[in-house]
Amino acid sequence: MIILASLCLIALFSGAFHFQSSLPAVNEHCLQFYNDQGAIEIRGTVDRDPDIRDKTTHIRLSATEIKLDEEWQEVSGTALLFVPRYPTYSYGDVLSVTGELETPSQLNDFDYEGYLAHQGIYSTMLYPEIEIVGTGKGFKPLEWVYSLRNHLSQTLAEVLPEPQASLAQGIILGIRGNIPSSVNADFSHTGTAHLLAISGLHLSIVAGILLSIGIWLFGRKHYLYIWLTLGIIWLYALLTGMHPPVIRGAIMASLFLTAELLGRQRTAITALAFAAAIMVGISPQILWTASFQLSFLAMAGLIFIFPPLQALGRRAVRATLGEDRAAASVANLITDSFSVTLGAILAVWPVVAYYFGIVSFVAPLATFLTLPALPAIIITGALAGGLGWEKSALTDEGILPRMPKIIPWASDACGS
Repeated sequence: MIILASLCLIALFSGAFHFQSSLPAVNEHCLQFYNDQGAIEIRGTVDRDPDIRDKTTHIRLSATEIKLDEEWQEVSGTALLFVPRYPTYSYGDVLSVTGELETPSQLNDFDYEGYLAHQGIYSTMLYPEIEIVGTGKGFKPLEWVYSLRNHLSQTLAEVLPEPQASLAQGIILGIRGNIPSSVNADFSHTGTAHLLAISGLHLSIVAGILLSIGIWLFGRKHYLYIWLTLGIIWLYALLTGMHPPVIRGAIMASLFLTAELLGRQRTAITALAFAAAIMVGISPQILWTASFQLSFLAMAGLIFIFPPLQALGRRAVRATLGEDRAAASVANLITDSFSVTLGAILAVWPVVAYYFGIVSFVAPLATFLTLPALPAIIITGALAGGLGWEKSALTDEGILPRMPKIIPWASDACGS
């Protein structure tokens, strides 16, 4: 314990030092040096899968060169490009873009500049002229992951009607651009937007529910319930494109599951704190991001809040059903799933209220009615996307179509 605490302190101090050294030095070799100075031409590589929205596409461009006085000079930095939805661009494309670099502006009460800065982005460019000068310059395994993700997205759109297709793309793949604005508003109003925003919060709740289902199906022998949950969590991270917030959430969930595997549940919070310290030591900026805070608090909720809620639920089941073991088994699964959801929601509630300005008192109920379906949606959605299998939990006869009915009902309840 002392050694682990010492390592956490070392990570903390190294993170503080790294944070100071990681702040960009604004000089002629830094991209943001050229913000707000008129039209310029830069070259760089698309370093993430483009974020396709309803009418626009957001592209992260890692700049390598800038044209000054008709000569190309080396530069470093990342710009966020806002471009029309068509033509399309891909991860690993090398682009030459001409436009005005701008410092990100404030969006109402939202600190958009700070939000992008936490991602290492200090410049934006609105509708530049673009020329593709190269392709396939990304990390090959990540190219394969993004290609698989886009294939699954296209297949889901082909085999499912709306709004099931858009919801499936959002929940399974993290592609939210096609979800109708009215549906987004209902999810936001009920405090259940986390169902559409794949993050550590999402993964922790899914992991907890999968654990409960695994124990119910297989018992605790051979730890099959843990290996199954680990496999689905990392498959999920793969399908969503291995974005950093998802990877961090998967790592935290994996540490929680490893503590369960080793029978060291009491040390789970120590392992979680150590993992958080290492992550902050490597990338100090994440400490101030909502995704990191939600991931950490959600996992802490599973460690501290879930066990007493689970015990309370099981006592209620025993008092109600007595010796009926079959009914008690099913009831325990239901109460465990609700306890997982409620534990995570209670843990992150202050952060959600701070960042989004919304505290919904029906969020636990709305989430409880929809979230237990997510493991089935993930598994059958992957089958639907990979095999073109239409008869799944996503179709008219399945689970997903009920979500657009539950969420508006909860939204009306919030407004009443």
